[in-house]
Amino acid sequence: MGLDVSKAAMQTVGNYDLVEKIAEGGMGAIWKGRHRTTGETVAVKIMPAHMATNATLLKRFEQEFRAASRLDHQNIVRALDYGDADGKPYLVMEFVQGESLGQRIERDGRIREAEAIRIIAQVAQGLHRAHKQNLVHRDVKPDNILVTPEGVAKLADLGLVKETETDLNLTKTGRGLGTPHFMAPEQFRNAKNADARCDIYSLGATLYQMVTGELPFGRSNGPLEAWMKKVQNELTPPRQLAPELSERLDWAIRRAMASNADHRPTSCREFVEDLTGHSTRRVPTTDGNASLGELWYLVYQDEVGDKHTVKGSTPAIRRSLKEGLLGDAANVLASRRKAGPFETLQTHPEFRDLILALPDVPVDAAAAPVAPSTPPVARTTRSTRREDTLPPGKVHSIAPQTGEMTAAPHITLTEKPADGALGWGREWLNWLGLIAIAVASAVAAYYLIPDRLFRR
Repeated sequence: MGLDVSKAAMQTVGNYDLVEKIAEGGMGAIWKGRHRTTGETVAVKIMPAHMATNATLLKRFEQEFRAASRLDHQNIVRALDYGDADGKPYLVMEFVQGESLGQRIERDGRIREAEAIRIIAQVAQGLHRAHKQNLVHRDVKPDNILVTPEGVAKLADLGLVKETETDLNLTKTGRGLGTPHFMAPEQFRNAKNADARCDIYSLGATLYQMVTGELPFGRSNGPLEAWMKKVQNELTPPRQLAPELSERLDWAIRRAMASNADHRPTSCREFVEDLTGHSTRRVPTTDGNASLGELWYLVYQDEVGDKHTVKGSTPAIRRSLKEGLLGDAANVLASRRKAGPFETLQTHPEFRDLILALPDVPVDAAAAPVAPSTPPVARTTRSTRREDTLPPGKVHSIAPQTGEMTAAPHITLTEKPADGALGWGREWLNWLGLIAIAVASAVAAYYLIPDRLFRR
């Protein structure tokens, strides 16, 4: 007799007795079960027979088991077994006693900031492990995060997981997969190209709902409207909905949910650093409506060694660095303040990915200033912090859209460049060169110009 997954009567699949139905998911019903020999309590997901005839859905169901069985992490629901019962594939998973974040938010509303960060940091740890194993979840949302009575968070439902190295062609080009309210905008266009930054976006969107009690971008009348809101970045700042939230949390969420993937944290670990403050980054002291593109001041050297200063937003600076307008990114110094202190780009997560060839810098080392006794001219290693002052004269602006540099005459700097003996030596050489050219020109004029030009 075939298995009736719609009734709660005692039934069996493989070595498991089905006790009660606990949920209904997109890929089938989820039951609380018990192993007949060991007595272990498990969760059993059973795919309906009509879905099992779809080769793509069946492969995705099998992939969920393979992915979950690879990830032995306390913050990811473990997969224990896989089988088939009368043409209905089933997946046996760790049973988590507790409730989903979606259920809790629906019942209690917003979650306190400290607790929300603690929960989301655990999920980020599990996601970080998945990303290290080239797996992208693609459906991070409150309903897929389970929390035990002891406060342990576990990420569930790897049905849409994608292997970044071995493409199984389960996602057609141009098709979006996931839940619209929590999906990154680029995932709408093509889920096939989803990477870790899509999960980071979804993690930020999940945290947004946790601390505000509201869906990101509000209710939408369909996927197209939701996508347009995300692309245009019409996100109401969290602090506008919940003023008691900290500036750091507000900023970290908005950064994780940036419409441009290049402006998000590069890893789940970096996102947690943003939330907890355990990083070298300084939180911008701006109101909730401020743009994510606060101004930077950058110092770089041209091909002849002369120093120049530019200012611009994060997106504009990144474009200029990628296009090589500022020379070698490893030699560029950046600061949020015109007066400094200036640090190498490696210490700023906004630009760190542009110099991946450099070794990682420990947080403690990144925060330590260079010894004052070390003259700037002697610095040949790539230190993480420099006390260089800006060169005098104009600071140039980098246009936010084009990346081109335009002069900003109203901003002047009076500090003298700390170039040391090398700077003064170069200046004297320039003067000597000009004098030599003038003398040579006079001698040439004396001997080469016809005499008649000197006659009256």
